[in-house]
Amino acid sequence: MQEQLEIIRKTRAAFIYLCKNLSMEQMNYIPEGFNNNIIWNFGHIIVTQQGLCYGLAGVPQKVDKALSAKYKKGTKPEGIVTEAEYLALQELSVSLINEFEKDYNEGVFTQYSPYMTSLNVELDSIEKATSFNAFHEGLHFGAMLALKNLAKQQFPR
Repeated sequence: MQEQLEIIRKTRAAFIYLCKNLSMEQMNYIPEGFNNNIIWNFGHIIVTQQGLCYGLAGVPQKVDKALSAKYKKGTKPEGIVTEAEYLALQELSVSLINEFEKDYNEGVFTQYSPYMTSLNVELDSIEKATSFNAFHEGLHFGAMLALKNLAKQQFPR
């Protein structure tokens, strides 16, 4: 489990670094042919980890319902995200993985409801969910790289 958590931590640090010199206009930009933006991808990885690891284990999630509703699977950006919200997401991206590790080590995850992902990967344990989550975050990092390149073309500094 430590390896998966380290991958998630490094991926999230890469998300933060990727956004470091972007304007909020660039992070909120939705290029033609896309249905989301950089900031949505960042929020999405946070709430997805909570749903996969906490929700399917029957453990209360550590994000509020409004945040989950805004960034869960099947949603898209519905407005401009402010810098304050981005900074809150940045903090959550770090703190929630630390809390998850603590909860895992304390044995909080005693059950897990099997779930078939859209890639036909069956998750039936917290360990599989964590491994799949690391993969999922990598996919969204790739999307963010593409979105960053397009946003920089649209809004050069």
